[in-house]
Parts: sequence; C-alpha cells; structure tokens
Amino acid sequence: MIEISNLTKKLGRKNIITNFSFSARPQECVGLFGESGAGKTTILNLIAGSIKPTSGQINIQGFNTQTHSIQARKAMGYQLQDGLNHPTMSVKGILNFVADLRGFRGAEKRSQVGMTASRLDLLPVLNCPVNALSLGLKRRVSMAQAILHSPSLLLLDEPVEGLAPEQRLKFKALIQSLTEEMTVIIASRHYHPLADICTRAAIIAGGHLIADASLPELQRSSRHFQAVTVAADTPLDLLALAVLPGVAGIEEDHHAPGTVTVLAMPGHSILPSINALITQRGWSITSLNLEPGRLNDVVHHLSLEVSP
Repeated sequence: MIEISNLTKKLGRKNIITNFSFSARPQECVGLFGESGAGKTTILNLIAGSIKPTSGQINIQGFNTQTHSIQARKAMGYQLQDGLNHPTMSVKGILNFVADLRGFRGAEKRSQVGMTASRLDLLPVLNCPVNALSLGLKRRVSMAQAILHSPSLLLLDEPVEGLAPEQRLKFKALIQSLTEEMTVIIASRHYHPLADICTRAAIIAGGHLIADASLPELQRSSRHFQAVTVAADTPLDLLALAVLPGVAGIEEDHHAPGTVTVLAMPGHSILPSINALITQRGWSITSLNLEPGRLNDVVHHLSLEVSP
C-alpha cells in the first residue's frame, strides 16, 4: 500500500530525516510515535508531497510521489495537526470546496459531502462557521475533508491532542471502522490513547527509525509490563506489597493519592499474590489493573539511546 525507501530530508547541512524505510499494508493502523521534534510531522509532510525529499522514494499504491504526484495524492487524505479553520466559511462550505477540488460534481458531490458529514456527526453544525466550533469539532471537520474521497491511505497528525475522554472514545471507534477500508498512519506523542487501535508502531528519534514492531511486542519491553496498579480508599501497606514474591519495586502516583503501581520482576506474575494480600488484609480497593506495558516508557527509553 505504502512503501518508503531510504528517505532522507536535509535542512541546510543537517539531516532532519535519515535513511527512513517503512511500509504498511491495507487495513493496517500504524502509529508513528516519537517525542517532540523527532520528525513525525516531517515524515507525514514528505508522504503527502507538501515538502520534497532530498533523496529516497515514497510509493503509494505503486505511484511514486515525485514522478506521479497527482495519482499519489488522489490515493491519500491528510488530517493536519491543528485542524481546519476559516474566518468566514461554514463546515458545508469547506466540505463542498474540498469536494470540488477532488473532482466531485452534482449529485455525487452532494452525496459524498452528506455521507461524510453524517459519518463524522457534523450534520447539526453544517451551516456553522468553522472558526466558531470547538477543538473537537474542528478536528472532525479536518477528518471529514481527509476521508471525503475515500482514500486508500489516511494520514493523521496528533489527532487526539486536546480531546476530552469521551471524544477520544468516539475517535477510536471511527479509526477502527476506517481501518477496515484503508491504511491509517497516526503520528503522535500521545501513545496510551492509541495503544488499542494501532496494530504496529514505528518509533522515530532524531529523524531515524529506531523500532518497528507490534504494539504487544513493544509493551512487553516496558518496565511496567505485568505490573499491577492498585487504588484504595485508605493508605496501603507498601512494605507488605514490596516483600511479595516477584515484586521489583513500587511506584506511588503523586497525582492520585492512594494509587500505587507494583512492578514485577521479568517472568513473574504478581497479580495472584496481590489479590491474596488484599483479601487477607481486607483492604477497600477501588480499582485493580494488570498493566500490559506502557508505551511512553519504551519510546522515551529508545529515544534516549540515540540522543547525541
């Protein structure tokens, strides 16, 4: 679906992106993860053709973005990080404008705009000025223009940033449905909200691809893999937790008093022992979660390894 080979982008004498190679198949949702300044947005802009590579190739459905740019751009949609804004145009006006650019006319244009607006829950605000909308709605308008022409490849830049929890849930459901129709690449530094919708993650640091693996594989390398997070109404006996078999350490959550994460030694399952201790002590537990591993740990650790 998309193949990137030895992609390099220079700014002056400095490499912003260096020998980046990557591919994604149809019906795959890939997270392009990295810390601020890693090069994620630059990669998306290179794929979209808004900037040109210094060297290397990008092929989308077999079309090279340099030699067959029109065909390649027809195959993709791009949701920009800041969403869409316009001082006077309405949501409907922007979607009609994009539909015109995509070559839709007459009844087909009305149908595409209507179906896309319905899918993104934009029908109630079609006649509203875009600049009067909330951040969440602006993001939906930006998503609508990106999928209006049913692309084969969808690029999303920081799509969950600033969204409320309920908006993130709707976004996840939308991406899961879109992945059944197209390849989705999500660039983000917010990894946790995307962990259950991305099938793979490509991790970038300093313009280099430093890891490309499934989400479970990356999570298993986190120090929080198989950790247990416990929240209680009353203070817990941390010493009693610390001396349980297989416990590697305890982290207190200073933002949530009464919440601790009990870390597991590699290869140890500590949940049964913690459950037994809770029952024995009669602790009043409000939540108990077995951690799959935290992607922020993994990305941060890998990024440090390549820092100059």
